[in-house]
Amino acid sequence: MAFEGLSTRLQNVFGKLRGKGKVSEDDVNEAMREVRLALLEADVNFKVVKDFIAKVKDRAIGQEMAKSFTPGMVVVDIVNKELTELMGGTQSKLAKANKPPTVILMAGLQGAGKTTSSAKLAKMLQKSNHKPLLVAGDIYRPAAIKQLQVLGEQIGVPVFTLGDQTSPVEIARSGLQHAKDNGLDYVILDTAGRLHIDAALMEELRQVHEVAKPDEVLLVVDSMTGQEAVNVAKSFHEQLELTGVVLTKLDGDTRGGAALSVKAVTGCPIKFVATGEKIEPLEPFHPERMASRILGMGDMLSLIEKAQTSIDADKAAEMERKMRTAEFTFDDFLEQMDQVRKLGPLDQLMDMMPGMGKMKEMKNLKVDEKQINRVEAIVKSMTKDEKRKPEILNHSRRKRIATGSGTTVADVNRLIKQFDDMRKMMKQFSSMMGPKGPKGGMKGLKGMLPKGMKFPF
Repeated sequence: MAFEGLSTRLQNVFGKLRGKGKVSEDDVNEAMREVRLALLEADVNFKVVKDFIAKVKDRAIGQEMAKSFTPGMVVVDIVNKELTELMGGTQSKLAKANKPPTVILMAGLQGAGKTTSSAKLAKMLQKSNHKPLLVAGDIYRPAAIKQLQVLGEQIGVPVFTLGDQTSPVEIARSGLQHAKDNGLDYVILDTAGRLHIDAALMEELRQVHEVAKPDEVLLVVDSMTGQEAVNVAKSFHEQLELTGVVLTKLDGDTRGGAALSVKAVTGCPIKFVATGEKIEPLEPFHPERMASRILGMGDMLSLIEKAQTSIDADKAAEMERKMRTAEFTFDDFLEQMDQVRKLGPLDQLMDMMPGMGKMKEMKNLKVDEKQINRVEAIVKSMTKDEKRKPEILNHSRRKRIATGSGTTVADVNRLIKQFDDMRKMMKQFSSMMGPKGPKGGMKGLKGMLPKGMKFPF
């Protein structure tokens, strides 16, 4: 999880303050010493840390504290607001041209994830009913054009290429014309990167910039490189006038220094973040939500948005009815699993829920992808009748399913037992729920769960 170390440290510091009825200047100074150390350990730029601490202390020891009945909570609130400001204050949205197509130039060093991020951006625009075009402008890296073509095919977005013998400037010019001729409203230019910033790279980018006249110049940086990512962003911004930053591999960066420093050092907002290697849409960066997550307050808005875009409301309502009436079948179970997987890794979803980060058992919760695949293989090896009526699964049928799914009879038995327990629990739960909640209050819920019940994954 991004910011894991920083989040834990800050929550511990503010946990001590929250319980205090009165907070002295010494308490604030002590807390700020801890916060300073936590930020430096998270690889946040030294000058950024110094300014941040000064601002928080100024507000915490000033008027805001004097008027408050809960000074401990006021300090947390001040830090939350200052963290939000540090990362840009509000969400910085993608620019839109007055007359389509909107042109987005993707820049960055080699290995930062530029080509993958271009495809993820195209997928995000596609989900918002736009018609993007990917332009393959990296003629130097072996297989860069092929990579973009494969990604474009995966997400159903056209890719414009003139091969690796044409100049990037001509590719940009022709790609732009192709978009206009075909009624495509966004052009995403994937450009070449280098292992370091050099004059040749910058000169080529300037020429492409001159021809394409982009509405957005997005720098793709690997957040796992920490302070180096910020230095790269600063150099590019000075020479190319960036409009935004895309932070990749944020899920692999447990420190988060780049995300907290890049706006303050470069003045350039983080517009999107990317997690994982899969071609999932880029996530818009919301400073206020990220600050809330760092302080353990959760991010329910992002979770709700994820659910709204990933889950079919009609299917969800039908599933809820089946659960209530115990008509839930193995087919429904597969569909439910697929819906949950669309939301993303379970541990990332937990991070969005307030207070979940503090719960040790939730913190260590990892879903075994191999186990999920085994469960899917078992269910897919069943006949239609077996999925609808698990009660007909005798020993010989279970043996056949185990062979067909490459598992053991014990694995099949375990899944059927867990599925049966889950159905019983749902039936019991729906029968106990009255119009005003559980019959018999919390006591009525006792003993509902079958003993030792576990979910199948």
